Amino acid sequence: MNVIDIRGLTKRYGKTFAVDRLDMRVAAGDIYGFVGKNGAGKSTTMKMVAGLATPSAGQLALFGEDRSHVAGSFSGAPSRIGALIEEPGVLPNFSATENMMMKALAMGVVRPREQVDDLLALVGLEGVGPRRVKKFSLGMKQRLGLALALVGSPDLLLLDEPFNGMDPETTRDLRRALVRLNRDRGVTIVISSHVLDQLMRVCTRFGVIAGGHMVREFTDEELHAACGSSVRVKTADPARALAILEERLPGATFRVEPDQAIVVGGGARRATSAYGGASSDPAASGAPSVEDVSRVLHDAGQVVLELTVLERDIEDYFVELMDGGSRPAAPAPEGR
Repeated sequence: MNVIDIRGLTKRYGKTFAVDRLDMRVAAGDIYGFVGKNGAGKSTTMKMVAGLATPSAGQLALFGEDRSHVAGSFSGAPSRIGALIEEPGVLPNFSATENMMMKALAMGVVRPREQVDDLLALVGLEGVGPRRVKKFSLGMKQRLGLALALVGSPDLLLLDEPFNGMDPETTRDLRRALVRLNRDRGVTIVISSHVLDQLMRVCTRFGVIAGGHMVREFTDEELHAACGSSVRVKTADPARALAILEERLPGATFRVEPDQAIVVGGGARRATSAYGGASSDPAASGAPSVEDVSRVLHDAGQVVLELTVLERDIEDYFVELMDGGSRPAAPAPEGR
């Protein structure tokens, strides 16, 4: 089931389209990385999903229920959605526990103090005592914002730049906490962030937005398939070469291009990136190296006409998509 199912979603402020005919799918159990430049429409999209803004056009379904024209979903009954969007909504003259208790009581949480203590421990704020929030660092406020978003045990968590202001150790702890929430409590999580390295460590699916429009959605596996190393080879007898390679490199993947070149990849290979990532050693990843391909074909008496290594950096791939990528044409929404 899709927890979030968005089709042609649009948000217009005057003549400006903050979100423009956006399509987006987030399945139950996803940790979804929402990637885009500043002003691309990430926060506006998350506000509409959270019920904090009403769409101008399009369809927005949450948990199978149409929410296209519903705003203020945090009023009334407890919501299935927890959100930390732009800045934490905290009362600066109260402590972390007091901020948490006020929200828990307003939502009618059973055993509120027990949940508050549990959530503050989860985000590493159990030891702050009565200190007022106005004296917190930016990172501490971010952690409190996450704890507030988790009050009421939501099924969907929306996090807008949650790693802002956090030191590396705190970022690591938060990342691990999100994975535990997803794995142990079944919380579906949408994270928008510019910190690609952090998203790569936790996300199972990604969506890249540019100019208010979804450029592309893909899984973690599809990302690595698109960016991982592969070997491109052309031979005098492509059909025979393909049969030999398939027989002698059983763990590899194969694709034949229009010019009859064979692209050999590795299903287990994890793509690398300039900012860090998986090992670039093909032997460690199970992907065949250019030497493997060359040796197999040479031993079989195949004449190799061309042999090249193809590799694409993940960061470059995301930057290309954030610049607009290959955007499909779509009809203008009614009234535009």
